[in-house]
Amino acid sequence: MSEEIVFGPVPSRRLGMSLGVNNVFSKYCTYSCVYCQVGRTDHLEIERRRFYDPRKIAEEAVKAYRERNPDVVTFVPNGEPTLDINLGVEAKLIKEMEDLRLAILTNSSLFFMEDVRNDVSHFDIVSLKVDTTNYETWKKINRPHPKLDLNEILDSLITFSKEFKGTLITETMLVSGINDKEDEYGGIAKFLKKLRNLNKAYIMVPVRPPAESWVKPPNEDAVLKAYSIFVEELGTNRVELLVAPEPSTFKFKGDLEKEIVKTIHVHPLRLSYVVELAEKKGIDPNKVISDLVKSGEVKLIEYEGEKFLVPKIRK
Repeated sequence: MSEEIVFGPVPSRRLGMSLGVNNVFSKYCTYSCVYCQVGRTDHLEIERRRFYDPRKIAEEAVKAYRERNPDVVTFVPNGEPTLDINLGVEAKLIKEMEDLRLAILTNSSLFFMEDVRNDVSHFDIVSLKVDTTNYETWKKINRPHPKLDLNEILDSLITFSKEFKGTLITETMLVSGINDKEDEYGGIAKFLKKLRNLNKAYIMVPVRPPAESWVKPPNEDAVLKAYSIFVEELGTNRVELLVAPEPSTFKFKGDLEKEIVKTIHVHPLRLSYVVELAEKKGIDPNKVISDLVKSGEVKLIEYEGEKFLVPKIRK
């Protein structure tokens, strides 16, 4: 169970060393974002359901936290975490067992449901996705479930921001040719200004292999323009660019190959990082990579001049 649910810790550009909790089966999601590092969505759904036994998730997360001492435990599955109908139960159980920082990265699409907002309120840090406020752009970049409504989602995020007592952050992924225009930046920034107690708005670009091979990051001028427009609305202290890869400070304990397989189902790994991890453990990196590929669980793909390890099942 721990090999399926808990992975890492991995270095997070937002949260520090993050122990991941994969609380949703692959790949159940409300969106099928063109840039998703996990690949295309197999099960496009908006109905919440049970995925794992809540107590088992809590026990595995707390056990791994005590063994690996990360900065934060983050619900960041290879689908949308709020599809898990037991999300709030799991968060409360973890908090009862251990006083730790609990984060969740969500695409925000189900926040129009009061039970989802209630569940997420048990987390210390909540990261909301806001890639656009334009309906046509939303359809292109996030490819949402047909029953979702963008305006309803955006209104619900404002409601949540008024209720939530923890640290609220947002992330906006910029994709060349889709949402990398000034009117897009202005619409997003003006919306984010409406969120109560927003701690930080992160502007991101794809740095790992996306679901669609044609997805590319915008050029530097476009990213800097987005930054300046966000700063104009939100202030310098509330805007940050995340356009560089995460550091290579992964902390894998136990069997390296098993840890790599667990991680890449949620977080593709740069080949150079795998080589570094193997060398630190005194293992031949070429053998590790060869064995992983031969196992049939892993494949190598290239994106923006870098090679990555991803799951073999990824389309």
